[in-house]
Amino acid sequence: MARILLLHSMYGLRPAVHQAADRFRSAGHEVHVPDLYDGRVVGTPEEGIAIKEEIGREELLKRAVTAAAPLSPDGLVYAGFSLGAAIAQNLALADERSRGLLLMHGTSDLADGVSADDLPVQLHVADPDTYEPVDWLNAWYILMRRARADVEVFRYPGVGHLFTDPDLPDYNASAAGSAWAVALDFVAGL
Repeated sequence: MARILLLHSMYGLRPAVHQAADRFRSAGHEVHVPDLYDGRVVGTPEEGIAIKEEIGREELLKRAVTAAAPLSPDGLVYAGFSLGAAIAQNLALADERSRGLLLMHGTSDLADGVSADDLPVQLHVADPDTYEPVDWLNAWYILMRRARADVEVFRYPGVGHLFTDPDLPDYNASAAGSAWAVALDFVAGL
């Protein structure tokens, strides 16, 4: 059993995030789903970007750290969707007890000299993805490997950015099913 901190996308804490948490719980994992937007949920990327900018990157990270702090003594699996994935990556790389990192639809910058020392990392991303361009992903992969992370990348051709969210136009049932099967196996192996 893994203890998972699951972070929502720029759309807020939507039903799809709760459904993802339920998938993990059904597989026997403990899942915590903090609301980094204080109850606000939006329907468009533009609204999501506006809330993200209003709250600010540092404050979102602070809220995520606050949510993770009481959970992490035994090591967490950090996971997230898009914006939440970027935040999860930052948390996982800063937590020496991190057990794994599951990134759905997003990544983040890597600081110089960061060390991931065999941290299991799995990324699921659209191919192509407007928020995660191919050149960015290739550079991200190289930097993660240099940081000694154990990285797997799964690309899903011809789907939209948040293809696992059944309530968004990006949803693709086939790709989502494949991504969830692989992601659940990944977490089970941690």
